Amino acid sequence: MDALAWLLIPLVAAVVAGLWGSWALRTRKIRSDGPELDGYARFREAMEKSRTGT
Repeated sequence: MDALAWLLIPLVAAVVAGLWGSWALRTRKIRSDGPELDGYARFREAMEKSRTGT
């Protein structure tokens, strides 16, 4: 019975990891990287302006 309990622990961990992975992938599809990339583009433009402005 103890061996069965030790085998159930990784099985439960794998199921929990699978559920978490599917949840994480679902939320990533909803939120795109658009705002982060726009912010990075603004940062690069500001750095170029400060470099050429001096």
